[in-house]
Amino acid sequence: MSGTVFAVVLLAAALHATWNALVKGGADKTASMTAVVLGQGAAGLLLLPIAPPLDWACWPYLLAGIALHLGYQLFLIQSYKLGDLTQVYPIARGASPLLVAAGTAMFLGAAFSQAELLALLMISAGILSIALVRRQDGTFSMKAGALALVTGMFIASYSIVDGQGARVAGTALGFFGTLTAANALAFGAIIGVSRPEMLRGLPALWRLAVFGGGASFTAYVLVVWAFTQAPIALVTALRETSIIFALLLGVGFLGEKLDLRKVFSTALTLAGAVLLRLNRS
Repeated sequence: MSGTVFAVVLLAAALHATWNALVKGGADKTASMTAVVLGQGAAGLLLLPIAPPLDWACWPYLLAGIALHLGYQLFLIQSYKLGDLTQVYPIARGASPLLVAAGTAMFLGAAFSQAELLALLMISAGILSIALVRRQDGTFSMKAGALALVTGMFIASYSIVDGQGARVAGTALGFFGTLTAANALAFGAIIGVSRPEMLRGLPALWRLAVFGGGASFTAYVLVVWAFTQAPIALVTALRETSIIFALLLGVGFLGEKLDLRKVFSTALTLAGAVLLRLNRS
């Protein structure tokens, strides 16, 4: 992996953690997520005119991807309402490789080496210990941990669907641009029905839409580019450093407490995710 690709993937990891911190830091988590999703959708629309045309055989993957991204976004909102960034984010991100590995073993007959089994144990232990960390008020948030785990399930699912859909579409950028634009419309419709009064306040969140939505969209585009320049296993392993950025943002900007349990849990989850990714190449 070249120094340029290394730097690009680290930037993508930082951007991903940043938009999550922006959502968590907002007074109204639903409004913050809505601004980010709409901003990301606008970026997708801007990309479409310069992206190669889709092979429309990918439409089943587009529909499935939209549904899975909606589930991810809605559960992430609820997770951040109950738990700290430094609790929710590592579980959601760390659970994804674990769930993908478990799914391939159960349904596709995948076998695991000793190193991979060790990685699975590390991730499991890290996730369990993160789920037990205390919030700033000194209480445990087991529900936030459970919701973050479900969020990780959506991440694992849409990662597989999006990857296959982009291959069938013949253009990763065109597929993602179309998906994000359609996802923004669907998410906006859900919010319009469930909380129509909130839509009137969205113009005041234009900065979050621009910077949060732009960060979310750019992070994915950078990772897609990196996939074309370096082995996917190395790129995805490096991208898991977003867990560390989330820890730094949660403590430095959101005022969340830093303790040894959070540091150890996050490091253990990250190490397991990296080891698993490197051994699934």
